[in-house]
Amino acid sequence: MTEANMGSDTAALNSIRDPFLLFRTWLKDAEGAELNDPNAMTLATVGEGGRPSARVVLLKGLDDTGFVFYTNTLSRKGVQLGARPVAALCFHWKSLRRQVRVEGEVERVTDAEADAYFASRPRGSRIGAWASLQSQPLDSRSTLENRVSQTEAMYAGREVPRPPHWSGYRIVPDYLEFWQDREFRLHDRITFSRQDDGWSVGRLYP
Repeated sequence: MTEANMGSDTAALNSIRDPFLLFRTWLKDAEGAELNDPNAMTLATVGEGGRPSARVVLLKGLDDTGFVFYTNTLSRKGVQLGARPVAALCFHWKSLRRQVRVEGEVERVTDAEADAYFASRPRGSRIGAWASLQSQPLDSRSTLENRVSQTEAMYAGREVPRPPHWSGYRIVPDYLEFWQDREFRLHDRITFSRQDDGWSVGRLYP
């Protein structure tokens, strides 16, 4: 389903059964169309009292289980996911006039996955993971820069290991929606809802 309208007839709709395959197709299209960060996604978590909290993060892993990003587990989002392991994602590719919404439960990636991804990051980013007390109050930029310098000195001439408070999260979807802009705001909205025997595919009014 690579056409913009995703197929408006019933036969075409019924042929869509794998949301991950469709997402990969759309992501590939976005990589060719978006100037910056086609893997950017809004991540919404649940805070105290059910209050929502959203921010933009980068998709760093995708398999047939779910969508992966990495962060400091002591950050605001990490604490919220620890208390309430559910989340929603929204990808918006303005150049293509497309969105994808994802909802589901959240699990931590394995230590092996986190180690492998951390090792692939630039050295400066690995230093920053140790130096930044993510989401904590910061009195000045110079304090952060001093912490970076101290961390660089600590690991001078050797590898920077993954901090114990830095890992990844996988959103395991039970619901996805693919949204495509259409004329007169009569958009296409294709939904996938997880069932015991696979995915139930549907369509929503725009």
